[in-house]
Amino acid sequence: MVNDIKTQEFEEKVLSASNPVLVDFWAAWCGPCRMLSPAVDSVSEQVSGVDFYKVNVDEEPELARDFGIMSIPTLIVFKNGEIVNQSVGVISESDIKALVENA
Repeated sequence: MVNDIKTQEFEEKVLSASNPVLVDFWAAWCGPCRMLSPAVDSVSEQVSGVDFYKVNVDEEPELARDFGIMSIPTLIVFKNGEIVNQSVGVISESDIKALVENA
């Protein structure tokens, strides 16, 4: 399951997480984001030991700025508070799996 995350809980749930974490930076008006979302949801149900979150860049612009998000959708995989993988644009479900499995 993919949950929305806000700035105030980002440190605790992402940067301090014991599991790898995939964060989907998106916006409601973004067509490619809407195309990618079902694939992220599907992978979240297939892969265990990884947490999945979405950040709406319109509602949380400071998080987008902090991580240099210039284009959406952007997927970032964090492990031990560090960025270990990143992807910009629409990618396949198998590519999303590879992002998190290689973390």
